[in-house]
Amino acid sequence: MTVTTYEEPQRSLALRFAARFREWLPAIVIFGVGLAVWQWVLPDIVGVQRFLLPRFSAVAATFWTERDALWSAGWFTFKEALGGWAIGCSCAFLAALTLARWRPLGRAFMPYAIAANAIPIIAFAPITNAWFGTFSPHSKMAIAAVLCFFPVLVNSLRGLTSVRPESIELMRSYAASEASTFRRVRIPNSLPFVFSGLKVASVLAMIGAIVGDYFGGSIEALGIQIRSSVGISQFEYAWAAILVASILGLVFYGSISLVERRVLRWHPSSRRIE
Repeated sequence: MTVTTYEEPQRSLALRFAARFREWLPAIVIFGVGLAVWQWVLPDIVGVQRFLLPRFSAVAATFWTERDALWSAGWFTFKEALGGWAIGCSCAFLAALTLARWRPLGRAFMPYAIAANAIPIIAFAPITNAWFGTFSPHSKMAIAAVLCFFPVLVNSLRGLTSVRPESIELMRSYAASEASTFRRVRIPNSLPFVFSGLKVASVLAMIGAIVGDYFGGSIEALGIQIRSSVGISQFEYAWAAILVASILGLVFYGSISLVERRVLRWHPSSRRIE
């Protein structure tokens, strides 16, 4: 008979923590080295001027003293990015379902999707401002949605169509409908690809929302504050705002990764090797 002691769960937890720490150790080391280079090497040895890159200590001090204004602006822009992400990803997945169901339509549509994705977002931003209004958050959501659409479409379509023929033949042998085949085979098979597209889109959504602000927007938006602070030589504030955008992007990406891990517990790609 095996007796489970109290120490065994603690030992297992300690082993998992040690494995996780070893996994994150290279990133922590690189982060520390990067901060040291930013703080001392670039200004003191390389001679990088303040208007190019202020010291990290000055940026961190501004980040703390102006935290209320910075996080308020960050939350304003994050809502625009989140709205555009939701719209773009939803439309992309619906389009992928349609193109996977009717393959000739997909072959006819994809060149236009590629051409639309090739349009520089800087050229598209003034158009959305004309459509929805310069101060409307919907113009920034439209920019974010356009950026999110293509990566989610391509990844979702690949997942929906990269199904083993044996699985499709099995469903046909059961006289399953196309809707049932999509629900039981194609959509579950596409989920790892879909989540990959969603994570890429989360970063692009933040970029699109901030870039859209450079062509006009509310003074509460993060992009407007970055542009205006650079214009009056408040470079520390501008870099602190960029830091807020980076943190929000990391949290956004990490949240999707967490949902992916929960949803795809059954998939081999989500299993960790301890």
